[in-house]
Amino acid sequence: MITRHFAIPVTSPGTILRREMDLGTALGQETEETTRHGALVSDAIIVRLIEDWLSLHGNDGFVFDGFPRTLPQAKSLDEILKRRQSPLDLAVWLDVSQETVRDRIASRLQCRRCGFTTSVTSAGFAERPICPYCDGPLVRREDDDVAILQTRLAEFNSKTQPLAAFYEEKSALHRIDANRSREEVFGDISRLIETRSE
Repeated sequence: MITRHFAIPVTSPGTILRREMDLGTALGQETEETTRHGALVSDAIIVRLIEDWLSLHGNDGFVFDGFPRTLPQAKSLDEILKRRQSPLDLAVWLDVSQETVRDRIASRLQCRRCGFTTSVTSAGFAERPICPYCDGPLVRREDDDVAILQTRLAEFNSKTQPLAAFYEEKSALHRIDANRSREEVFGDISRLIETRSE
C-alpha cells in the first residue's frame, strides 16, 4: 500500500529471499530450509541482501518491512546509511497482540508475483484468490503454520524486542496500535510519512 500511495519502494528480507528461492539461486537453496522452519537467516546474509537492494532502489527513499530484526542488523544498517549519507527518518513499531498475530497468520494470503498481502476473510479473495494489482495467484505461504509461528515469536522476543529501546534512544521510534483494521493502521503510518515529507 505504501508503494502505491507514496511511490516509495518497499521490501523485506522475506520478499528478497523468496525471490531467490523461486529463482533457484544458490542463496535461495542455502536459506530455504532455515526459513521453512521459522528460524532467522544469518545477519550477514540479510545485511548483504539489503545493501544490494538499496544500491538498486534506495536513492529517493525506501521502506523496510521486518528489517532490521536484530541489534547487529540495526547497527549494520546505521553504517550502511552513513556511507550513503541517507539518515534514518523513522522507525515504526507495530504493537500487536499474539492472538491477533495468530489469527492473521492463519488467514494470510500473499501474491506470488508482487507480494501483495491480504486474507481469506477479505471480501472476494476466498472465492477468487487472484491479486487485484497484478493478477498473480494469492497463495498460503509454506511457513505460515502454528509450530513455525511459535518459533518466530520466540525469536522476536529474544532478538527483535530489544530494537524498540535502540530506536527510542535515537528518538526515531513511533509506536502504532496494529490490532486495528488495515485502513486505520495505514492511516497512522501515512500521517507519519507525510509529516517527514513536508
